[in-house]
Amino acid sequence: MPASEPPLDVVAAVIERDGLILACRRRAEKSAGGRWEFPGGKVEPGETPTAALVREIREELGIGIRVTGLLTDDVTGPIRLICLLAELEDDAPTASTDHDELRWVEPARLGSLAWADADLPAVRLLAT
Repeated sequence: MPASEPPLDVVAAVIERDGLILACRRRAEKSAGGRWEFPGGKVEPGETPTAALVREIREELGIGIRVTGLLTDDVTGPIRLICLLAELEDDAPTASTDHDELRWVEPARLGSLAWADADLPAVRLLAT
């Protein structure tokens, strides 16, 4: 990526339920396949991070969420990952269009999973 090119804005949902955090493993055929991440996706032009995240989670997990705040905003390589705290509006997701496994994890155990690089700052913050 040329130095003058801004990073790609991506949003991710840190969804908490009963003291556990939702972690999602990327399907093998996807970039960063087999690595864990918080679900989300790209912010489209003219979209706020909150609106993008609500849309992405509806598309990816088939559920509604309520964004409750900002956790982290970090640039890792070509990606600016904005991790937003969220709560479920519906039942917990059971499947994903981008992931082959969904797992509810205790915050202290998040570090035991093999995370995508962009998610690591949020994982470190949550796991302390």
